[in-house]
Amino acid sequence: RNGFAPNVAIPLRIMLTLPITVSTGEQSFLKLKIIKNYLRSSMSQERRVRLAMISIENQTAQEIDFESLLKDFANAKAKKVKFI
Repeated sequence: RNGFAPNVAIPLRIMLTLPITVSTGEQSFLKLKIIKNYLRSSMSQERRVRLAMISIENQTAQEIDFESLLKDFANAKAKKVKFI
C-alpha cells in the first residue's frame, strides 16, 4: 500500500490531520460581533460599519497623523473667500 513512497506518505497523513485555521477572517467577524452586541441599540448601521472598519484596519488607523490632518483641515477652512 505505501510501497511507492513510504517516506512521503507519513508526512502527508500527518498534514491531513492538522487543523486548518483562517484566523484573520475569524478575528474580523469576532470584532464585528463584539461591536454589534455592545452598541447595537445606541447607534446607526452606518456608524457601526465605520467602527468595524476602524477595528479591522487597526494598524492603518494608528498610522494616521491626526495633527497634520487637522492642520490641513484648518488651512482648507482658512482659504475660503467671502464674496460680496
